[in-house]
Formats: sequence, C-alpha cells, structure tokens
Amino acid sequence: MEIKTVVTGYLDENCYLLIKNGTCLVIDPGDDYNNIKNEIKDNKVLGVLITHSHFDHIGALRNFLTKRSIKIFKKSNLEDGKEYEIGGFKFKCISTPGHSKDSVTFYFEEEKTMFVGDFIFKESIGRTDLPGGSDTDMKESLKKILTYPEETILYPGHNESTTLAYEKDNNPFLK
Repeated sequence: MEIKTVVTGYLDENCYLLIKNGTCLVIDPGDDYNNIKNEIKDNKVLGVLITHSHFDHIGALRNFLTKRSIKIFKKSNLEDGKEYEIGGFKFKCISTPGHSKDSVTFYFEEEKTMFVGDFIFKESIGRTDLPGGSDTDMKESLKKILTYPEETILYPGHNESTTLAYEKDNNPFLK
C-alpha cells in the first residue's frame, strides 16, 4: 500500500491517500479538492475516511459526496473495534474521543499503520479545550492506544508521522 500525504488548507492539514492496485482511499480531505484530485490521478476512489469532523479535516468532503460509488466512513456509521474491508483495504475503527467527541483512529493492521487525526501528534496530543473535547476521554483513549504494537506508525492530522514506540518514550502525555 502506498501512502501519499497532501498538505491542505491554511492550517496545513494532512490529507492521506492510500493507493493499492489502481484504487484509493482518502483520509481527511481537508481542503483544496483540485490538489487532492491531482494526486489521486487515475486511481479509483473507493472511500473517504474521516477521523473527526473539524472543518480543516473535511473541507473537500462535499466534492466526494457527489459520487455515489464512494463510501464515507465516519464515527456515526462505524462500530468501535470492528474491522472493515473495502476493495483490498482492511482496517479497524477505534473510537478515540478526547480532541472531539467523534474522533476515531483507523488502524491498518497488515501495514502496521494508524491514521490518528488530531488525537496524537509527535511528542504531543490534540487539544481538548475545543467544543466536544474532554481531558477524561483523552486519557481513556490514550490508554487504549497503548495496547497496540509499538512498531505501529502513527499518521497525524498535522505535522510529521511518528511511531507508537517513539511516543511511549518521548510524549509526556503517554507517561
């Protein structure tokens, strides 16, 4: 699976394109649909995964909603802990509230990757002081995520990727 990062909008949100065998999943289509579309190229978009519904993560979602063949995966239509498959992509939905009530993490076990939105950042975590945020929920979500393999690569909604092992050693919020 190839992972492309498309940085979008004035908040430099990471939109991810997962590409495999001429098909694609889009994670958090932040903004600038034309730039995202140019990176998709001729790959067929099978679905859009939303880690949470803050504006900087869903700005271009409306452009994908017009295409009936594209499935939208977001907290309201997902079950915590359930595995989903679309095309050749398999992932698990993990409810990770704290930054927002609808925050979810998408775990691709075969690739050992997680798309965490604004839940975890390198050496930090997402804000909990915005509407729908909760320090209590964030602490519970962090405990849950620590049960996954340390070699798991975390792809956040902003800035650079990291690993769970690195975060266990360097992120003060995981201590």
